[in-house]
Amino acid sequence: MTGPSRQSAEFEAAALEFAISAPKRRALVVVNPYATTVSDRLRSLVIHALSARYEVDAIDTQARGHATEICREGAWEGYDVVVAFGGDGTVNEVINGLAGSPTPLTCLPGGRTNVFCKLLGIPGEIVDATEHVLRMADAWKPRLVDVGVVNGRFFAFSSGVGLDANVVARVDARPGLKSRLGAGYFVYTALSTFAGRYLLRPPRLIATVDGAEVAGVTAIIQNAEHYTYFNDTPVDVAEGSGLDTAELAGVVLGRANLVDAPSILVRMLARRPALVAHPQIHSLDAFTELDLRTTDARPLPLHVDGDYIGDVMHAHYEIRPRGLTVVS
Repeated sequence: MTGPSRQSAEFEAAALEFAISAPKRRALVVVNPYATTVSDRLRSLVIHALSARYEVDAIDTQARGHATEICREGAWEGYDVVVAFGGDGTVNEVINGLAGSPTPLTCLPGGRTNVFCKLLGIPGEIVDATEHVLRMADAWKPRLVDVGVVNGRFFAFSSGVGLDANVVARVDARPGLKSRLGAGYFVYTALSTFAGRYLLRPPRLIATVDGAEVAGVTAIIQNAEHYTYFNDTPVDVAEGSGLDTAELAGVVLGRANLVDAPSILVRMLARRPALVAHPQIHSLDAFTELDLRTTDARPLPLHVDGDYIGDVMHAHYEIRPRGLTVVS
């Protein structure tokens, strides 16, 4: 048995394994039907399997920001859990609807990278992840984690101003290539963006934290142990952050040139030697507030959790300790 038939059998086996007579928890499943790996057929299989242990209400998102609206309305309606079924952009929107409420979040991988799923220990393969969420119903252990905030927008694991946000914006503009080429398309876009915009006259910014100022061309802020993943390999940028540290961490890239680019890329992917030890990387360790602003009157691109949200002249970062309830 191969292909769709095999996947259907795997979901059916998972549903049967967990179909017991214990009371079901109420679950609101927020589905992004446009996510990289989500299809109508997969959506039906996942909802059917989850129904073995949950009383499921499933809603498809219709437009940008819709998931946040859904979750704001659903946060106080008695659901035991909200399941974000999509990529990290979907998770971010769900977090912005749930943060500060007692309703826990969990997620199922539907995007290309699924960073937050991996950070919570949820498998990256959808059948395994669905089994994990089914098993979770009997080992129910909600917990509180920190969330970052930039200009009033919550983020789960990372945010950036500058080069990485430019890359995200360009990748998001070509969803077909993003879906087909995956991580390789991110690398290609990063190199072409670097060569096209950051070699000759890059936008300039300055970061202010604890009274000290650091100038550069790009800033990356983390609320989690890892910045992202390259396939299944963690990519580490800042050091000292985590989902339960009550502090953010970050780095500022001081300049952009052809001499530094190869060694910076190698350090990000190889993890050793550490990126923060690079001479053009200024480490911002363990802070609770930070201000970024442009210094040359050019707006700076901003992303949260790998989702481009626009250009800004100023970005104010802060941490919201224990601001989100999760279960995994």
